[in-house]
Amino acid sequence: MHNRDFLRFITRSVLAARLRSVLTALGIAIGIAAVTLLTAIGEGVRGYVLDTFSQFGTNIMNIAPGHSETGGAGRLLSTVRPLTLEDAEAIARLPEVRAIVPNVSGQAEVRAGSRGRHTMVLAGSSDALDVWKLKVASGSFLPRDDLRSARAFAVLGATLSEELFGARSPLGQWVRIGDSRFLVIGVLERKGSLLGFDMDDAAYIPVGRGLPLFNREGLMETDILFNAGLTPEKVEAKVRALMIQRHGDEDFTLITQAEMLGTLDRILNVLTLSIAALGSISLLVGGVGILTIMTTAVHERVEEVGLLRAIGATEKQVLLLFLGEAIVLSLLGGLGGLLLMALVVGVLALALPGLPLAPQPVFILAALLVSGAIGLVAGVVPARNAARLDPIASLRAE
Repeated sequence: MHNRDFLRFITRSVLAARLRSVLTALGIAIGIAAVTLLTAIGEGVRGYVLDTFSQFGTNIMNIAPGHSETGGAGRLLSTVRPLTLEDAEAIARLPEVRAIVPNVSGQAEVRAGSRGRHTMVLAGSSDALDVWKLKVASGSFLPRDDLRSARAFAVLGATLSEELFGARSPLGQWVRIGDSRFLVIGVLERKGSLLGFDMDDAAYIPVGRGLPLFNREGLMETDILFNAGLTPEKVEAKVRALMIQRHGDEDFTLITQAEMLGTLDRILNVLTLSIAALGSISLLVGGVGILTIMTTAVHERVEEVGLLRAIGATEKQVLLLFLGEAIVLSLLGGLGGLLLMALVVGVLALALPGLPLAPQPVFILAALLVSGAIGLVAGVVPARNAARLDPIASLRAE
């Protein structure tokens, strides 16, 4: 039997039972579409999160109060000591450090006349403009006042400014945050959300005013921007040595942006693979469907097998014919699944333009290979049963 005869036989077998072939391929198609779509969403979310954090650059690190480490028998040891403005000023004096933002934050009501809004208040320093990559749309940002005795100035996010003042300019107007009054000196350009937090719907005030506002003794954290060209490890060692000298112990946590991005990348990769594994359950169902249909097909085509054997077809050739049919059905299901995935992605892109979707060519190619492999595995048993049929008994089956 020539290769052309193999292809003609498989094609005619698939087309002879169109409804059965479509239903068999549909099971694989749904599985492939589910896996590729879920991995596209997972990769899209991964890229969105990493891009969001990467916008601040890689020459940033963060120091927060408290240090945790694992003790014996899984015991968790922790110490907490306030991180002070004096600590932040000492870090700022290091030659490797370009800017710092000692900060605290929390929810508070911001009022302007009869209008009020419960929103996020970020208390930092003038360097936040550089460290947090903020841009001023009108007015100016927080001035370089002494951290402990800064003037009561406030800068509003674009959304908060619109909610409190509408189309009017808020510059020179007074707002009340908690029990204190602040003079609005600037409005920021729109920046969008950071992991669900709307940075445009926030008020920015000096950290010296934020500590009593939130009734805190110490800082929540200090963001450090170090000079470009320096390795994070070198700057981290300098900051750690300085803080141990000041506190007498490593009672703080120091995290570089590169470490944070690496950790996030690993976590999101695991989530993407977990999502793909869940979607693969539908592929298993599709494989069972091919096994069932091909087993039924063997019983329905006993006389056909007998005729093939009678005219000289070997057991191996019969095996390959039925195995090829199962693989073709799987590949057709795989292609149908990719078309279905492309259709769903297009609809989602139109209906939810903000949803991060990133179909990966690697996963698409893997989906096709997996669909073929499913057909191969699921078709082995029925194909072998067909090849082992007694040709004389098969001819009498009619």
